[in-house]
Amino acid sequence: MEQIFSKLKFITHGEGFIDITYDLNLFVEKNNFHSGIINLTSLHTSCSLTINENADPNVLRDLKKYLQSIVPYDSYLTLSKNREEISYKHYQEGADDMPAHIKTSLTNTCLSLSFQEGKIMLGTWQAVYLWEHRFDQKERIINVHIIGEKK
Repeated sequence: MEQIFSKLKFITHGEGFIDITYDLNLFVEKNNFHSGIINLTSLHTSCSLTINENADPNVLRDLKKYLQSIVPYDSYLTLSKNREEISYKHYQEGADDMPAHIKTSLTNTCLSLSFQEGKIMLGTWQAVYLWEHRFDQKERIINVHIIGEKK
């Protein structure tokens, strides 16, 4: 068994999904791993990692719209009987700042995946996505830790 630690860098184009499956498989291949585990950690508090469908783009659109509906910008209504409106205190980087942190907390910042024969083990219609929660383009770094058998 061998292990490596590294980082992968991605440029996002505002709120939405980037399929990083190809990049992950390429990383495993370039480092000559055959089988093992790959651990991924987002080094940011306003983006997520997720596994979801890669066939119908409406799935990603619906996920984005749903999360926007439960995490509004600027303020939110409490779930209590009086439905009090509460404004976010943390807004220094814009209206998307605090909602991005909430969305990250509701989703995943770490994933652990198995791989065999140099390929991540996913279902037929699955992909690994970096989910950007901010409006603007961002540089995102994913920490990668692989433990496995080399070719």
